[in-house]
Amino acid sequence: MNILAFDSSSKSLSVALVADGVLLGEVNLNVKKNHSTTLMTTVDFLLAQAGFDAADLDRIAVAQGPGSYTGLRLAATVGKTLAYSLDKEIVGVSSLLAIAARIKSPKSLVVPVMDARRGNAYAAVYENGKVVVADQHCVFSEFLTDLSEKVNLFDQVIFTGETENFVADIEAAGFDSSQILSDSLTKLPSAYEIAKIAENLSPVSVHGFAPHYLKKVEAEEKWLENHEESTNDTENYVQRI
Repeated sequence: MNILAFDSSSKSLSVALVADGVLLGEVNLNVKKNHSTTLMTTVDFLLAQAGFDAADLDRIAVAQGPGSYTGLRLAATVGKTLAYSLDKEIVGVSSLLAIAARIKSPKSLVVPVMDARRGNAYAAVYENGKVVVADQHCVFSEFLTDLSEKVNLFDQVIFTGETENFVADIEAAGFDSSQILSDSLTKLPSAYEIAKIAENLSPVSVHGFAPHYLKKVEAEEKWLENHEESTNDTENYVQRI
């Protein structure tokens, strides 16, 4: 099976081409750029270097979220466009799992983190690629408190991903800084890992494929706050047709 996989859910961009489980090429860009200008050029580059035509692909694998709203919309749009126009299968994989899957330590609890600003994060807990605590948007200090109450052996926990702004919180929760991965490559999301996971998943409807945001955009939250009273006031409700 020929799989094109990509992740643009964070500041990092990862694109991989895999044929029958063999990695033909992977490009990782770990700088904050506009992924809309680099995603398709990277896809074209990998296909050309591998001597592939887009029609040779069997499946498109996309990091489905959580993460950057703009990045998730971009990946979903590109993935759906390719899958629809080429009549190929599409599969979505958790963006957090794409980070956690780099850690090859079967006995460890891996906590992938994506910084959602203001002390918030997207986080989860995985063990050997299996979900222990589901992907969620959270106040990370509260997530750590809950985690520390559930974990018996603290030294089995590994933190990875965008952990830079959460070191103090991790240490305050009783974990050691040595449990926070510092190697920049290991902390990146991996499109190759996405492709390997996607090979064993069932494809979904192209038209129904959508990002997993896990959180409303800030503008939508503010609108709901400002309109909560009028939304709940059924006596003064007027429907516009």
